[in-house]
Amino acid sequence: MKIFTYILIFLALALIIFNITILDFDHLFEGDSVVGLIGIAASFCAIFILLIFRMSKMIEEKTKDK
Repeated sequence: MKIFTYILIFLALALIIFNITILDFDHLFEGDSVVGLIGIAASFCAIFILLIFRMSKMIEEKTKDK
């Protein structure tokens, strides 16, 4: 499960980089730039959710040991 979450985090980072290339900084809230911004925000949300999941698994493992 640990490797799977790291792979998903890597994919989310790759999507952030891809969506940054879509952005048109002259017209940030028009056309494809809006799609890029939404993709960046969604990828950041996915990363945060995966990090919270990893932390909860670490806490679960520590409580099982006690």
